[in-house]
Amino acid sequence: MLFDTHAHLNFSAYKDDLDEVVKKTQKENVWVINVGSNYDNSKLAIDIARKYEQGVYAAIGLHPIHLAGDFFKIKKDTNEQEGDETNKDSLDIDKYKKLALSDSQRVVAIGEIGLDYYYRPKTKTKLELFKARQKEFFIKQLNLAKELKLPVIFHCRMAHQDLIAILEKNKDVRGVIHCFTGTLEDAKKYVDMGFYIGLNGIIFKLNLDEIIKQIPLESILLETDCPYLTPPQEGNERNEPIFVKYVARRIAELKSLDYEKVAEITAQNARELFRI
Repeated sequence: MLFDTHAHLNFSAYKDDLDEVVKKTQKENVWVINVGSNYDNSKLAIDIARKYEQGVYAAIGLHPIHLAGDFFKIKKDTNEQEGDETNKDSLDIDKYKKLALSDSQRVVAIGEIGLDYYYRPKTKTKLELFKARQKEFFIKQLNLAKELKLPVIFHCRMAHQDLIAILEKNKDVRGVIHCFTGTLEDAKKYVDMGFYIGLNGIIFKLNLDEIIKQIPLESILLETDCPYLTPPQEGNERNEPIFVKYVARRIAELKSLDYEKVAEITAQNARELFRI
């Protein structure tokens, strides 16, 4: 069994063949969590999970990139379901709470939520306002996760120091640092705080070898982040949950472990974190 803890089958990239993709996923004994990035596709993630008896779950949340609209323009992601919150000054947290409570068996996490400083306004003043807005919305969702006693799927890009500082003040939170791209020092801090490190096809693009070698397997979760970050073994194909096997194989190679052992332990990690 493999567990893809971060997929986006709720995105438009799969609107024409979703059921076929899920059937392939289940045939390969891969379980999956579809992760929301706004209200609309969070709701869709739950709807998809409800269609299947086992092995398909949902996470709900508002991605920090959806706060960019008041500060600068970014290229529209045609893979993603559109949401209506990009230019809002406040987050209707009660709406997300109701969504989470609408199916407590299938909603297993709040996410993906966090901080993203990769795209940024041109002026220092706007940048600081943008960061402040992200932190405000992030903490509101973090508090929701604590209230509902759900783990968190953290998005963090070029913002690890700020994320670590916030998490140090929220020691009762569980979760995973999705698509980890920080330093070895960052990774060790997260692990010491009890968080998991999420690894996906980014390990074939960035040199994270030493991090993978040094972080205990018991602190690692497998992901695809599909439809993004397709492993090079599949060329230019759209990424899918079944391709998580390549991530597992690379980790096994770097850690000098059996592939089956990596699959077993990481799946166990996922089931423990998300209480599945």
